[in-house]
Amino acid sequence: MDQTGVRYDARTEMEAKPSSRAGVERVARMEVIKGIPVSQGIVIGRVFVLDSDARNIGRHHIQREHIDQELQRLDAAIRRSREELAGVFKDAESMMGEEAAKVFLFHRGMLEDKSLIGPIRAMIMSEAVGAEHAVSHVLGEWADRFGRMSDLAFRSKVNDLEDLQERILTHLTGERRCQLAQVPAGTVVVARDLTPTQTTSFDRSRVLAFATDLGGKTSHTAIVARALGIPSVVGCQSLTRLATDNSTIIVDGDRGVVVLDPSEEALDDYRAAIKKRQLARVTVPDDARLPALTLDKVEIRVLGNIEFPDEIPSLLEQGGEGVGLYRTEFLYLTSVKEPTEADHYNAYARCVSLLAGRPLVIRTVDLGADKYTQERADVPERNPFLGLRSIRYCLRSIPMFKTQLRAILRASAHGPIKIMFPLITTTNELRHARLVVHDVMEDLDEEGIPFDRSLKIGMMVEVPAAALMADTFAREVDFFSIGTNDLIQYTLAVDRTNERVAAMYNPLNPAVLRLIRDTIRAGRRHDVDVSLCGEAGGDPETALLLMGMGLRTLSVTASSVAPLKRLIRGVSMTQCERLARKAFSFDSDVQVAAYLRDRARKIVPEAFDGRSVDDADPGAGTDPA
Repeated sequence: MDQTGVRYDARTEMEAKPSSRAGVERVARMEVIKGIPVSQGIVIGRVFVLDSDARNIGRHHIQREHIDQELQRLDAAIRRSREELAGVFKDAESMMGEEAAKVFLFHRGMLEDKSLIGPIRAMIMSEAVGAEHAVSHVLGEWADRFGRMSDLAFRSKVNDLEDLQERILTHLTGERRCQLAQVPAGTVVVARDLTPTQTTSFDRSRVLAFATDLGGKTSHTAIVARALGIPSVVGCQSLTRLATDNSTIIVDGDRGVVVLDPSEEALDDYRAAIKKRQLARVTVPDDARLPALTLDKVEIRVLGNIEFPDEIPSLLEQGGEGVGLYRTEFLYLTSVKEPTEADHYNAYARCVSLLAGRPLVIRTVDLGADKYTQERADVPERNPFLGLRSIRYCLRSIPMFKTQLRAILRASAHGPIKIMFPLITTTNELRHARLVVHDVMEDLDEEGIPFDRSLKIGMMVEVPAAALMADTFAREVDFFSIGTNDLIQYTLAVDRTNERVAAMYNPLNPAVLRLIRDTIRAGRRHDVDVSLCGEAGGDPETALLLMGMGLRTLSVTASSVAPLKRLIRGVSMTQCERLARKAFSFDSDVQVAAYLRDRARKIVPEAFDGRSVDDADPGAGTDPA
């Protein structure tokens, strides 16, 4: 793999064919590009490279006596944009639920921000230029400034600014352009970046997936893609330079892999995998009613990870037994204003209602790092992943923290809820957080507001410090949930959103496995429930290893629930334990992965039929061919 994130496989060289963009002959060679997965699924389609559609707005000067008229044009365009966004929100709400649709309320709020709109008006007045140029120049400068920043929190807002710029200019000029209007069915959009509006406007009968050079997991475009179920991979760096219109492309939204010009062998593998997953979806209702019991009758609980309440019906349909991780920070990321207690309560109460007595584990807000806080800070942190994030941020923002805790406790009166604190590293943090919970309970008592007095409190184990001190923490919590996404990142010093070091981010690293094993053992010694809610739990090979290490609860994405339950029913715990013992004899992730890959296919071959390139585990998808 070279520094662009592209691995070349000389064995897959295909016949020469013309490049539709360059107009020259080239030898097509399969190229596997690693990016950042943001929405699950796998698709085989044809490339449509979406050119940068930036408007070329010249510096048009106006007469001084026409400045007021130009300001009125600007105000009218902003007013129409705000009205349009209200309608877009309603349409998006019907498609993907209220929480995800709040992205467009965020955009509407930006149009009311004087610090954003004021400089546009000031430029028109001071320089006597047309409104179009002022909008293009000011918002373009903001986008460029954010795009140059190293912090992902700022970079992820570039497409929001571009979205607003295009919307206002459309109302100023009366032009509405769309390159995607006539694309054929089976299209995969490849672009430098996409805005949320572009993503929601895709004709889903024609556009199957998208992949971009830029972007991150927490951008508003990523939120929209997940909510709409559009398979997508972002952060591919050089994809638009390598892709050619109408060439074959595979987008693997599960593993963050894009395959350009796939070989016939790779295509056959992916087609087989897609057909298998389509068949699995047809049989999901039958599978969902079956328990996750191993061949030797050991029960494994399979829960789901969600970001929005509206994901729960799909989770239950897939056979999920409850929610093991509700990520609540999207209440903040999809709104221009901090959510109120009512906003929190309504979301949690809806979850409780939809789950109808099944468990709900609510993680308190995991803000910071690449999320939310940095763009609000006067001086952004140099290294926010090691800064004031997660529980640290909450304990520095007690009023905000209490607002969420009040809502959680109020909702607990209607059904089973557990509270889970993220990124706990010291006992002082845990004790402080528990103290705040008890303070809120006393407040509710005084107000006569009911709540579940026996509500369980747990913590995420996602930093080495927590895993190493698991015996101590186990004396003070009701449960552990191992968050492998951050645990891998902090143990291996690998930024999990950085595609340049993506190959080093591996849940099978022996150091990571030992921390997981020690946490499970500490939980058993103290009779504390231990679950795992990271992405690693949805991988079949890793799941077998985790079960063999002693895990009895896995929380995964909804699309992974049914395949995981089928996998569990096809193995014995004795086999899993034997596999785990052998895996711990190796000293490298390469050896562990090779052993698991070989043994898992022999134990449950039906779970691995049709695996795709590099043994990625493709999700359900579509092959237009």
